[in-house]
Amino acid sequence: MKKPAREMILVLDFGGQYNQLIARRVREDHVYCEVHPNTMSLEKIREMAPKGIILTGGPNSVYTPDAETCPRELFEMGIPVLGICYGSQLMAHILGGKVETAPTSEYGKTEVTITGRDSKLFRGVDEKTVCWMSHTDYIAKAPEGFTVTAKTPVCPIAAMERTSDNLYATQFHPEVMHTVQGKEMLRNFVYDVCRCTGDWKMDSFAKETIEALREKIGTGKALCALSGGVDSSVAAVLLSKAIGKQLTCVFVDHGLLRKDEGDQVEAVFGPEGPYDVNFIRINAKDRFLAKLKGVTEPERKRKIIGEEFIRVFEDVAKEIGKVDFLVQGTIYPDVIESGLGKAAVIKSHHNVGGLPDFVDFKEIVEPLRLLFKDEVRAVGRELGIPEYLVKRQPFPGPGLGIRIIGEVTEDKIKIVQDADAIYREEVEKAGADKNLGQYFAALTNMRSVGVMGDGRTYDYAIALRAVMTSDFMTAESAQLPWDVLSRVTTRIVNEVKGVNRVMYDCTGKPPATIEFE
Repeated sequence: MKKPAREMILVLDFGGQYNQLIARRVREDHVYCEVHPNTMSLEKIREMAPKGIILTGGPNSVYTPDAETCPRELFEMGIPVLGICYGSQLMAHILGGKVETAPTSEYGKTEVTITGRDSKLFRGVDEKTVCWMSHTDYIAKAPEGFTVTAKTPVCPIAAMERTSDNLYATQFHPEVMHTVQGKEMLRNFVYDVCRCTGDWKMDSFAKETIEALREKIGTGKALCALSGGVDSSVAAVLLSKAIGKQLTCVFVDHGLLRKDEGDQVEAVFGPEGPYDVNFIRINAKDRFLAKLKGVTEPERKRKIIGEEFIRVFEDVAKEIGKVDFLVQGTIYPDVIESGLGKAAVIKSHHNVGGLPDFVDFKEIVEPLRLLFKDEVRAVGRELGIPEYLVKRQPFPGPGLGIRIIGEVTEDKIKIVQDADAIYREEVEKAGADKNLGQYFAALTNMRSVGVMGDGRTYDYAIALRAVMTSDFMTAESAQLPWDVLSRVTTRIVNEVKGVNRVMYDCTGKPPATIEFE
């Protein structure tokens, strides 16, 4: 993406799971922020001229031979630096402090005492505040000239700073929601330390992205992988505004969509819809089911569906002539869960880690890959996309293939489609969807004995899931009203053939993923 000519904060990635959350928090304060590998050269950093630099967490120990690092000169450039978790330890290690294995590790919510009451970083923060810790090493000795500004009972240096050089460090993670006043801390760094003014808004992102796409694609042709969800829809509209009829939106109906969803997508983006785009619908259910026959392992299903998506696009490209670019609605949670840099791979997605080795396109374009879901929705509103589409809840690229445990068959697809439609209808009717990030029905591979009428049954169990989340990196299970769950259960058991039991998933993320697979 083209770098905007405006103030920005640079995040250097050392391989932690929450790194993009830092960028998200900064952007929430209307300051542009980019994440780059920790190997970024000093020359490139000077060229970008960031107002501040944030060093992220990471899985390594700073004192091991293969540890991720950065040059000492980074701290001598005159640019404010905030080190977080591993980043704080790296700052201490490079500048002459001492980092050791902690006598007691800290994980989860921890009460931190702010000892530096006049610190710019902790302006407005309570003396005792709850923060999120995740470390086995700790800073045993601060470098020369640093003042300790926070501590816990087992971590003597939970934060430190050297104000003469605008160097700050926190052992805890201010970017995660569990750090109660973390937003205030990051805002203090961005505004009070880095002296940012806050001139970036989501409309800036949309305008700059359209310009960058127009410049990148030029006179070339592009295919957009359109699912009808908010991510691919926003990507499609961005491309439409950038290159017009050079774009062809390809909607692959793999037969694994929610009930009636294929027709709904065509109604919005097809010839009768409000958008002036080339639209092709491919009904490929039989093709996908043949590939999935006998497959039960979720990662294999993801990769099979992902590869078949690409093959379908290649077939379409050959029919419409030379196509240079494949456009996808990949967003950051997809990227981080598929493995960004050295971050741990949680799962592969058909539009990221599940891509086959050979893709017959010049380049893949992912204009939303640095945004979170709520940021994508904000872009959609700036673009004038109808609210009902902008608010549509997420749906995975592999579709119901990963909401069906075990082998995917036509009968199982119908069961989960019907159960999911009932669930969504009743939740919406009750107004219980207001604070939900995602909710859906999944089909377990469990069958059990039931009693219906005067006979015994041996049928499947449906699992219902509903979570509350703002960023889809972490989530809490929603406490839906019991009367709603009761109505849903009664309707599913009575109306969906092959189901005699309904369960509710109470697990958060972590330890579970949001999807049920």
